[in-house]
Amino acid sequence: MTPPVFSHGSLRLYLLKLLAETPRHGYEIIQALTDRFGGTYSPSAGTIYPRLAKLEEEGLVTKSSDGRKTVYSITDAGRAELAEREDELGRVESEVTDSVRRLAHEMRTDVTTAMRSLKADLASAARDARLSATRVPPVSTTPPDDRSTSRLALHEAELLLNEFRHNARTALRTHIASGRSFTTAQLAEVRTELDRAATALRDLL
Repeated sequence: MTPPVFSHGSLRLYLLKLLAETPRHGYEIIQALTDRFGGTYSPSAGTIYPRLAKLEEEGLVTKSSDGRKTVYSITDAGRAELAEREDELGRVESEVTDSVRRLAHEMRTDVTTAMRSLKADLASAARDARLSATRVPPVSTTPPDDRSTSRLALHEAELLLNEFRHNARTALRTHIASGRSFTTAQLAEVRTELDRAATALRDLL
């Protein structure tokens, strides 16, 4: 079982730390946490807002309206608790650092697996395209119609490409939906593999 990003009570303390730095609205808090984790973890609104509401009930934070946004600020009581738990806050910072390292390692492993799967799908699509291009047509006493044969082959090739597109799109969306990041470096690698497959396909024609 994957350990939690924050141990029990640590996120509550970390929220006070963020608000002690500057008042923030909900999205800014989520973004600050996302930045602190280098994009490897982004808390949901359902994780953050209930804890903010609890801190408000305890008198540790207060909220005010800034147009359509609700801005949260730490109170004197919140600063006092933060000061009392300064040593514990240092431990929380260490937990965050350890979590960033763990999540980054898990992400690298998952991306490596996804890229291997994508490369396998590309190789399979190229192989199927080669087989389709070299497939011997059935013997017929009727002279072959080149246009009809080409249309059938084109239709089959389009089915293969559509299937690959669907599988690749599903893999990428599942990767993002699971909360993992997709960096520009990974995008560049995907583009390189797709260009390589496109070149191989052109060489077959």
